[in-house]
Amino acid sequence: MTERSQIATSFLPLPGSAPVEWVIEPGLTSYPDALAFMEARAVAIRSGAAGEMVWLVEHPPLYTAGTSARSEDLIDPDRFPVFAAGRGGEYTYHGPGQRVAYVMLDLKRRREDVRAFVAALEQWIIATLAAFNVRGERREDRVGVWVVRPDRP
Repeated sequence: MTERSQIATSFLPLPGSAPVEWVIEPGLTSYPDALAFMEARAVAIRSGAAGEMVWLVEHPPLYTAGTSARSEDLIDPDRFPVFAAGRGGEYTYHGPGQRVAYVMLDLKRRREDVRAFVAALEQWIIATLAAFNVRGERREDRVGVWVVRPDRP
């Protein structure tokens, strides 16, 4: 099996593909509204009725629960609404001041390889952080981008 650090991250669209639309949503977007929008947009992208999109939103305070989330892990479970996210991992907080990037791409227009897609997203995030003089890195045993904090090993 290929090590995560060795996965190719080139994820360019097929020649002739329209550019990806970038939208920065003003204000706060509820999580259910965001899900409904993304589900409809994914159908439209798949059918060719809409282009690919990266959507930057802020949510009101909430937690998303991944497939490994356990209710006993929340110290104050009634503080914010909790939404099942259908992704791996545990709980993630989202709230005002935190931009969430929802990436809606048609992998058939690029590469039908989810591992390569995730690796490409990680690489894009690392490059973006570097533009702000923040060092992000991948970890072989984890999915995602990690920022080394000087106060923690």
